[in-house]
Amino acid sequence: MAGHSHWAGIKHKKGKADKLRANLFSKLSKEITVAAKLGDKDPSMNPRLRSAIQAARSANMPKDNIERAIDKSSASAGANYENLRYEGFGPDKIAVIVETLTDNKNRTASNIRTIFQKNGGSLGTQGSAAHNFNQLGVIKISKDEVSDDKIFELAIEAGADECFSNDEVHEIHCPMGEIYNVKKQLEEKISNFITTEIEWLPLNSVKIIGEKKQEVIDFLETLEEDDDVQSVYSNVEFEN
Repeated sequence: MAGHSHWAGIKHKKGKADKLRANLFSKLSKEITVAAKLGDKDPSMNPRLRSAIQAARSANMPKDNIERAIDKSSASAGANYENLRYEGFGPDKIAVIVETLTDNKNRTASNIRTIFQKNGGSLGTQGSAAHNFNQLGVIKISKDEVSDDKIFELAIEAGADECFSNDEVHEIHCPMGEIYNVKKQLEEKISNFITTEIEWLPLNSVKIIGEKKQEVIDFLETLEEDDDVQSVYSNVEFEN
């Protein structure tokens, strides 16, 4: 990921094992269900749902899974999910923000706290780690969709602040309150998006080298694997 070390960037490089894929599909399905429950069932009228479906398609989630997730939003017995954020510090004092979507906040808080404690970290109060990050709207588009020059031009026209390109992805940054306005402008020229999310981008980084690297990776992966966790952000920077 250009310009920052969001944990998704590390995950992407690690490949897609079956377990990771199943875990990803579960998180994407939950986001689709919640987006459909909170807004219109028609993706064209609901930008959050539209973005969630686009992310699912980008991850090659089967169409049946997407439709089931939308249908689940109409079930009267469906769970009421709540977005909750946890902040703390992991091994070597790396700052961590964990975004969750849960129907049982006591269970989630207990699980997250345990993961931090077992890995030599500590869960803090809200705001304890957030000052190490800047919260922005981040839109990711495959390099196969559009050229570097064209996406930069489109991003500026759409009102974005910055546009980065690496070997695989174009990454557009904008104020978080403007993310769906920027996205709507881009959709006039671009059909496929990898993700459209509010992300926490680190303002500073903690460099991890040598054998400590695996310890930190294991900690972040354990957080990611929790069923209630949607996203994990850290200011870790790995050095070879």
